[in-house]
Amino acid sequence: MKLSFYNKLLNNKISKSDKLFVFIDSSNLWAAQKSKGKLLDYQKLVRYIKDKFNPNEIKVFYYAAYPADGTRDYSLDKKHKFFIYLKKGLGFVVRKKELKRIKIIDDEFGECIKEKGDMDVEITVDAMHHKEKYNTAIFFTGDSDFLALISYLRVSGKNVYVFSSKNNISEELRTSSDGYCDVISIEDIWGRELKRRQK
Repeated sequence: MKLSFYNKLLNNKISKSDKLFVFIDSSNLWAAQKSKGKLLDYQKLVRYIKDKFNPNEIKVFYYAAYPADGTRDYSLDKKHKFFIYLKKGLGFVVRKKELKRIKIIDDEFGECIKEKGDMDVEITVDAMHHKEKYNTAIFFTGDSDFLALISYLRVSGKNVYVFSSKNNISEELRTSSDGYCDVISIEDIWGRELKRRQK
C-alpha cells in the first residue's frame, strides 16, 4: 500500500535530501498558530525538518510584514527582537517589510485604512534566484498564488513539499506538490501557548 506523505513523515520514509531550502510565509502560518493555540517554535521546526529529511545542507528563509511605528498602541520591540533571534540565533535569512497602509472607501465604515503586507513576490524571487542551489524545497504557506511557482520547480526537477493548515490552504496548492502536511498534526514543533495581548 502506498504511504501518504504524512505517514512517510511519521515513519521516517522520506528520501534523503542533499540540499534543502525552506521558505516560511509567516503571515499564512499565523492562522495555524491561532487554531492550535500555540506559537511555533522555530528551533524545534528546523530540528524536525533535519530529522525527517536528513539534508546535507539546509537554508531557511523567513518572510514577515510588520506594522509601521505609531500605528499600534503597544510596543513592537518584541517583534523586532524576534527577527534578530531568527537571524542571529537560528541563522535564518529574514526578509521583512513594513505593512503598506492604503486608504479605502468602505460601504459600511466610510474612509478607512487597509493594511497589506503580502510577501509573495519576495518568496518567488528567492526561490527562483537560488533554484540551482537546492534539489528540495519546502514551502510553509497555503497561498494559491504559489501554484505556478511550485509547478515550475517540479517541472525543473525539484522535489517540492507544502506545509500549511487544512483551513488555510487552497485545494489546488494542496494537491500540486510532491507532498502536503498539515502543521497542526505535527506535535514536535510547538512552543508556548498563544495568549491574548493585554490591553
